[in-house]
Amino acid sequence: MHTWKLALERAAKGNPAPDHRVEKTPEQWLDLLGADAFRVMRQAGTERAFSSEMCGLHEPGIYECAGCGTPLFDATSKFESHSGWPSFTQPLKDNVVSYIGDDSHGMQRIENTCSTCDGHLGHVFPDGPAPTGLRYCINALSLKKSA
Repeated sequence: MHTWKLALERAAKGNPAPDHRVEKTPEQWLDLLGADAFRVMRQAGTERAFSSEMCGLHEPGIYECAGCGTPLFDATSKFESHSGWPSFTQPLKDNVVSYIGDDSHGMQRIENTCSTCDGHLGHVFPDGPAPTGLRYCINALSLKKSA
């Protein structure tokens, strides 16, 4: 189970290797993702809060990386955080989400990226519900839901 201590350790010391890697040129990513998702996933942007219907979606399924299709989160770990972005308590597997220290915008946070393609997902915070106490605050443009 992931914890805030683990997130801090991985941000400082490194992340486990993914099962495989997906690499593309910026042009290929732009063609695949479109302009809005490219800005979020490849340029570490953030979509506007409450801009996606995915926040209120609570149906069974798996949330995958919109860039490479890696399964990232199970819907059973999704919760309503009222933050304006889809929120989860833990990733599906130990090596699918990477943790990176982020001190941009005058804040100290931990960025999450897809371990397979390095696409920006969002950030993790230590204010989530049990069992992990974590809130993975993820841009909906970085996700696609599968059954």
